[in-house]
Amino acid sequence: MNESVLSEHGCLAPGTPICAGCGGLQALQQLTRILGERTVVVNAAGCMTLLAIYPFTPFAGCWLYTAMACAPAGAQGVRDALDIRRSKGQLTVEEDLEAVVLTGDGSAYGMGLSATSAAIDRGLDFLYLCYDNEGYGNTGHQYSPATPRAAHTATSRVAGYAGSKKDLFAIWAAHRPSYVATAIAAEPQDLTRKVKKAAALNGPRLLLVLAPCPTGWGFDPALTVKIGKLAVETGIWPLKEYVDGRVVHTKIPRERKPLVDYLRLQGRFAHLFRPQPDEQRLGELQQAVDDYWQQVAE
Repeated sequence: MNESVLSEHGCLAPGTPICAGCGGLQALQQLTRILGERTVVVNAAGCMTLLAIYPFTPFAGCWLYTAMACAPAGAQGVRDALDIRRSKGQLTVEEDLEAVVLTGDGSAYGMGLSATSAAIDRGLDFLYLCYDNEGYGNTGHQYSPATPRAAHTATSRVAGYAGSKKDLFAIWAAHRPSYVATAIAAEPQDLTRKVKKAAALNGPRLLLVLAPCPTGWGFDPALTVKIGKLAVETGIWPLKEYVDGRVVHTKIPRERKPLVDYLRLQGRFAHLFRPQPDEQRLGELQQAVDDYWQQVAE
């Protein structure tokens, strides 16, 4: 049996066993508040797996655990089973459930990308929420395909990650799905609008949410919202959506703040400022952000 530990408002209860200040949990609470009970959350191995400890789950609807690489395949099985029951008259339209994949960036950008691509190609009717904390957070924060250049992780300890963050938004959009959007809990109105928009559509839909991680990024949990806002204000995390074949930016920082305002608050970038600022590397990171927004303006 499963028992829910939901709050009286129908969202995830405040006592859930996740790190204080988790940016991913803030976004997940908003999603569950809007979708409510009519969901089957297919949760790939990761930080949010810790929310459900048998026989308890914080979700109002159903919850299914899968290995890290196969959550979209699990969602396919769930969707097929629901559709079979509907075809046999065992489930009404009102009783139907939403298949929701919940993963971290390790699965979404890396281990589970093949299964995800195949599910999109099949036109699977599912909503995919990725909480992107830019590393394998549940196992010590090793670098992942979502880790930004120069970030210190458990497996890039000296000069920081030498690679570049993969563009998952563009990869999804290249499949021409129903909907793709980036969001962050620090911009709640934008996030809420996108969750409602995704919930109203059918087909493959992605909500890619940046999840500031106090544990892995090295900052005080009290700074989660501030760092989230700076991610948008500096332009390193563009808020945008893909729908009907078009990409639209939903919030454009007209006067972008310097990227160093965002970087210096995080321990994972401390090596760029000590013993003195690494002007060359900081300049390269700022230039990458500037180049992105220059392309948007053209």
